[in-house]
Amino acid sequence: MNRAVVYQAFGGPEVLELREALEPHAKAGEVRVKVAVVGLNPMDWVLTSMPEIAERFGISLPAGFATDFAGTVDEVGEGVTGFAVGDRVYGGALGRAAADHAVVNLATDTILHTPEGINDEVAATLSIAGMTASAALAAIDVQAGDTVLIGNASGGVGVLAVQLARLAGARVIGTASKSTFDFIGHLGAEGVTYGDGLADRVREIAPDGISAATDLFGTETAEAALALGVPAERISTIAAGPNPPGGVKATGGVNATPEDLKRITDGIVAGDITVPIAATFPMQQIQDAVRQQADRHVHGKIIVTL
Repeated sequence: MNRAVVYQAFGGPEVLELREALEPHAKAGEVRVKVAVVGLNPMDWVLTSMPEIAERFGISLPAGFATDFAGTVDEVGEGVTGFAVGDRVYGGALGRAAADHAVVNLATDTILHTPEGINDEVAATLSIAGMTASAALAAIDVQAGDTVLIGNASGGVGVLAVQLARLAGARVIGTASKSTFDFIGHLGAEGVTYGDGLADRVREIAPDGISAATDLFGTETAEAALALGVPAERISTIAAGPNPPGGVKATGGVNATPEDLKRITDGIVAGDITVPIAATFPMQQIQDAVRQQADRHVHGKIIVTL
C-alpha cells in the first residue's frame, strides 16, 4: 500500500487527508521515487483552496497534494535513460509529491540528480522556489552594480532571490517586518518595512535610487519601484497575474530551466547559498504544516518528512 495526502473537496487545510491507496508504478518514460521529504509552497494551498486556479493547472477532484520532493528512485519505466534504481533525486511532480511513492514523468515533470553534499531536506525545497527566484531575477537582468528591491525577502522564494542577487554583485534591499531584518541581513539584504509609504522608506535607504525590483508577493513592491522611477522592464512580479501594474514583467518558474537549479545547487555545495528551514512536520501533521505555510509569515521553507 501507499500512503498519500489527498483531498476530495476544495477548501482550507482541513480538507487534506492522509489515506492508504494502491501503489503506483512507473510506465514508459517514467520513474517512481520513494519520497523522503516534501517541500511546501504557497502554490500548494492555493490549488487546494481555489478551484478556478486548480482548473487552469488541470487538477480535478479527487486530487493529490504538493509538488516539490526529494527521495530515491526505486522503479524505472521502459525507455528511461539517465536514471537508475537507487539514484538520489529531487524535483517537482504537480499534485503527487505528498505520498510514499511519486511517479515522475521525465517529459512533463522536473527531476534531477541530488548532488553529493545536499541532503533531502534541502533538496526538497528547491524546485519551485529555486526556479521562481531565478526567473524573477533573470527577467530584470540583475547585474553587478545594481541596487535591487526584493519584495517579501524572507519567504521561500525571497531567501533564494536575495542570495542570487548578492552573488550577481548587486546591493539588495528587501521588504520584511522589522522583526525579520536580522534574518534577511544574514542572507545579505538590507531590510525595509513593507506597507504604506514603502517608496519613501526605500528612498531614505537608497538616496541614489534603485535600478531594479522584483515583487514576490502581490504588487506593492512593483508599484513602489515604479514610483521611484524604475523602468517597467526592470521590474518583475510572480504573483500579480498575467497583467501586472504599469507594464512590469510577469514571470515564474516556467521561465527557468534545470540549469538554473544547477546554479543554485552548485552555490549550496560551495557554501555560497543557504536554505533556511523554518519548520519540519511529519506527514501525519500535514494540515498543521499547511496552516503554517498559508500564514505567510514563514522565514524560509517548510518541509514535511515521510
